[in-house]
Amino acid sequence: MYAVMMMAMVTAVCPLDTNTVFDPCSDTKVLRWDGFTFGLAFSSKDSFFSDQIQLSPCDSRLSLQGTAAKLAVFRPKVDELTFLTVNTSDLYPVKSGGYMVAFAGRHYAARSIPTLVVDESNIITSFTLVLEFQKGRLVNLYWKKFGCKSCTESSRICIDNQESCATPISKCNTNGGSVDCNLSVQLAFSGTDKKLEVLNSWYEIEKLRQYSLVGLYENIKGMVIGP
Repeated sequence: MYAVMMMAMVTAVCPLDTNTVFDPCSDTKVLRWDGFTFGLAFSSKDSFFSDQIQLSPCDSRLSLQGTAAKLAVFRPKVDELTFLTVNTSDLYPVKSGGYMVAFAGRHYAARSIPTLVVDESNIITSFTLVLEFQKGRLVNLYWKKFGCKSCTESSRICIDNQESCATPISKCNTNGGSVDCNLSVQLAFSGTDKKLEVLNSWYEIEKLRQYSLVGLYENIKGMVIGP
């Protein structure tokens, strides 16, 4: 069952949650079904680099504080297929820089590459993020892209080197249009937990690619939010 509409906040520990670390900039090891806290940082692409080396948003050398950067923090259950949502009202280029990085940890400092969210004309609203663990330690976060095959059927356009479907900003409901342009991030896990139990949710997504998961999410979101 999908966890629907997780908001940008840290929730309380559930009874099965053995992970007591809530800070996305702290290191931890997790079991399957533990809560795991990570962040999404929104800023310009260049702001995630220092001397041409990409650093974690937790690294003070980036000096993101005092800039237009935005932050969302989540705590999903490890290995549970999850849809996250982020309100995009503050994410247009003049405010945030247009790129997104997923991150967690300090010493190990796992972070994704910056991925395009919005440019001057279009916004990408659907993402898939995979969190890879080894023996319960987060070692990698990466964006999985599936190309532009679904763009025409959803009246979107193909951008980002022909890898992502996007919606013209002019069609967003925040600009008087009819399209909900909040971000949806489909979350999955791979690797092993600290007891070497295999995390399977990424492989479940691979099997479900024959169905329109984005369409399913939109239907669920409509039922939750209403017209």
